[in-house]
Amino acid sequence: MPRLQVYLPNDLSQKVKGRSLPASEFLQEAVRAELRRQDLLQQTDSYLDELVADVGEPSLREVARAEAKARRIRDHRGERTG
Repeated sequence: MPRLQVYLPNDLSQKVKGRSLPASEFLQEAVRAELRRQDLLQQTDSYLDELVADVGEPSLREVARAEAKARRIRDHRGERTG
């Protein structure tokens, strides 16, 4: 297995040491999660590009309506967790 040297600031290093996983396993999981997140964002961008090509750009009214719905969902979630 190839090796990679990673440097962490002191505060972050202390937090990693405080976890139950060895640092290399912890960092491997973090890198895998970040790579997956970036892959999903790229897939989302591709999907949105295809959608716009198929149906066109949303109107200002449609964007405003979607933003209002997203805001209501966000506010509702805040009420449940807060």
